Amino acid sequence: MGRTDKINYYLDLAEVTLERGTCIRRNFGAVIIKNDEVVSTGYVGAPRGRKNCVDMGVCKREELKIPRGERYEMCRSVHAEQNAIISAERNKMIGASLFLCGKNYADGKYVENSNPCALCKRMIINAGIKDIYIRDTKEKYRHILVQDYIENDESLEDIKGY
Repeated sequence: MGRTDKINYYLDLAEVTLERGTCIRRNFGAVIIKNDEVVSTGYVGAPRGRKNCVDMGVCKREELKIPRGERYEMCRSVHAEQNAIISAERNKMIGASLFLCGKNYADGKYVENSNPCALCKRMIINAGIKDIYIRDTKEKYRHILVQDYIENDESLEDIKGY
């Protein structure tokens, strides 16, 4: 058995983290890493004390057939990236990397071409995170520099979804 490279190792941690998710549409796990140490983790779930979609058996966004990347005000959950950022000290996030993995609830397949939503992008920028690694398959991933989110501001062009 070969040794897993560091990026896939951290993406594996994000994948394990998503197993705690409570969304019945898509679950994501996020891990923030700095200097080869875990700063924090986060998964998709309703705010503390509120009912989760998995417990209620309904997803309002799914019910309304809202496309991914749109109308997140209709979602009960806090996103994985948001939960990871909320749980971390800002000084530990400056220059850190965020590792993100998403799977569809219905079939367990990786979410194709996933990206942080517009709100998560803004939080990632303000947290001082430097780069993001997003899992596409068990071995393949994309690397995104957060600086690209700053320079290519989709909100100025009214781009929706991803």
